Parts: sequence; C-alpha cells; structure tokens
Amino acid sequence: MSVTLTDQNKLTLRTAAWGAVSLMSAAGAAGSAHKVATHGSIALTSATGQVGHVLAKAPRGVKYGRTVAELADQVLPALTAAMILLREQAPAEADDFRRTVVVAVEAAARAEQGEPGPAVAEMARKITAALDAA
Repeated sequence: MSVTLTDQNKLTLRTAAWGAVSLMSAAGAAGSAHKVATHGSIALTSATGQVGHVLAKAPRGVKYGRTVAELADQVLPALTAAMILLREQAPAEADDFRRTVVVAVEAAARAEQGEPGPAVAEMARKITAALDAA
C-alpha cells in the first residue's frame, strides 16, 4: 500500500527519525557520540519501502536547539505525530516507521562499548514511549 505524503508530512517523519538518532547521540558518552550517530544513521538509510524513500535524506533546515532538552522538546512530539499521521493514512507504513526508528535506536545504543549507559538507555525508553503514545 502506498500513501501520498505531503512535503510537510515527509519533514515530520524525517525530523522524528533523524532527531531520534540525534537524541541518542546527545545521550551517548562524549567520545562515542559520532559513532552513535553513524550507526543510527546507517540504520535509517538502510530502511526500505516508502519509509526508506522518505528517510533516505536527513531533514534540511531543521533547527533542533542547543540543548538536549530543546532537542527532545521537538523530536519526541514529532515521533508521536509521525505515528499518528501514518496510522491514519497507512497502518502498515506506521509499523514500518516504528520498526525503522527502533532499529536505529538499537544500533545507536550498541555503538557504545559494552552495555549502553544509563543516559542512553533512558533516552531509548523515551523515544520508544513517544512512538507508542500515538
């Protein structure tokens, strides 16, 4: 099933997914932030189907803020909005989007040596909660 997404819809999906990776990177250990972002980004650009086509490009012109709190204030609601949008228009795409973001979050979390730290684990929980709030 294919759904027609407006440019604004696509921006919402990109802001949500790429922002989730940015949140994971911001929560990671200082030395591993780049590695966390790289692993999460690879997961997003590896997506297939319509979600993969939308997420193939990072959002342009999005200002996430200067603190993790400002980033979360923008990204967590965007994750919920993306899920609501997709559930209304194409439930299969909503499931694909959720799985894609969860894979990106898991890839980002595993980029750190050993177990993810408490901040990374908590950020992953917040991202998953935002996806499931819809």
